[in-house]
Amino acid sequence: MYSRVLVMMLIVLASSFALSQPQPSIKIGQVAPDFTLPYATRDSIAKEPLELSKVVGKRNIILAFYPADWSGGCTKEMCTMRDDFSDLEKLNAELLAISGDYVFTHHQWAKEQAFPFRLLSDHLHKIATLYDSYNEKYGFNKRTVFVIDKQGKIAYEDLQYSVADNDDFNRLKDALEKLQ
Repeated sequence: MYSRVLVMMLIVLASSFALSQPQPSIKIGQVAPDFTLPYATRDSIAKEPLELSKVVGKRNIILAFYPADWSGGCTKEMCTMRDDFSDLEKLNAELLAISGDYVFTHHQWAKEQAFPFRLLSDHLHKIATLYDSYNEKYGFNKRTVFVIDKQGKIAYEDLQYSVADNDDFNRLKDALEKLQ
């Protein structure tokens, strides 16, 4: 009797554990979840937040989640984006870089590095969590990249984006080229 009850309890616990595990919420082909976030550029801190749905449709959108302003890997990643920004624009893409840093830090970093794109502040990591781009253990965004096409759908994802070399950046450009 006790063993049967114990087995039933284990089944219930196992099934509730499986249900409580985060399931990937973003899939290629689905409509990109909308969001609104404050942002900064090298020139200023925006007075009005950016609403994704208001920029979708004009160009393909690159969402580049990264851990933190000023860190070595993130500086390398964003400087690569900056240095090849004209190539990204030729591929009809707009870059939105997202971390948990405040807009004040974004503004200073963008000004120092001359970034020609917007840095969005997701301080509570709600959007990073929504896009499976938050590392809860460390409290930072993961380094991930998504492309949202002009129809507002996820067209590309790289959940393990690396700055070790330019391979992942080149794959991003190839994905953008296919959307032309």
